Amino acid sequence: MFSELKELIEAYKARDPAARSSMEIMLLYPGIKAVRAHRKAHWCYTHGHFFIARWISQRARRRTGIEIHPGATIGKRLVIDHGMGIVIGETAEIGDDCLIYHGVTLGGTGKDHGKRHPTIGNNVLIGNGAKILGPFTVGDNSRIAANSVVLTEIPPNSTAVGVPARVVKRDGVKMNYVSEVDVVSVTDPIAAEIAALRARIEQLENE
Repeated sequence: MFSELKELIEAYKARDPAARSSMEIMLLYPGIKAVRAHRKAHWCYTHGHFFIARWISQRARRRTGIEIHPGATIGKRLVIDHGMGIVIGETAEIGDDCLIYHGVTLGGTGKDHGKRHPTIGNNVLIGNGAKILGPFTVGDNSRIAANSVVLTEIPPNSTAVGVPARVVKRDGVKMNYVSEVDVVSVTDPIAAEIAALRARIEQLENE
């Protein structure tokens, strides 16, 4: 348990430039508290103690603003930056070394039964406000841009942008004409196309 906590703290140090010390991360970061509470809740859930599991998860939700269903499966070294407003559903699965920003939802669409929530691969970054909805996979090393809505599978090593999200880069190769993508500054290829059409219409009207 101690070695796992140490790994988690080191992951926060590596990914959060605002982190100053191990003590600050351990005592004050809501992501740490939410994940540690989830480990306990998940153990109770898998051993049939559903009420206790839910009590632990709801208590953590009130303290951190992060709601993780005790049935969700979370890998090692998950970093939750800020964390407020995150919702992770019952059948969601998250791999190792992932980074999730605030306002993210790993949810269902209401149409599926059994496996209803997404599976997130290893080393995936999910930008703030992104919604990933449905029982599909987001591949390893992928990036989901801020405020994107992902409704279909994302291949490994991809960057997805927009509403609904589309893959704009895969294995380092741009799929559409977009500016260099990061979690803050992204271009939706559909929005860019609409803007180009609008400019063309204005040009024709002027002529």
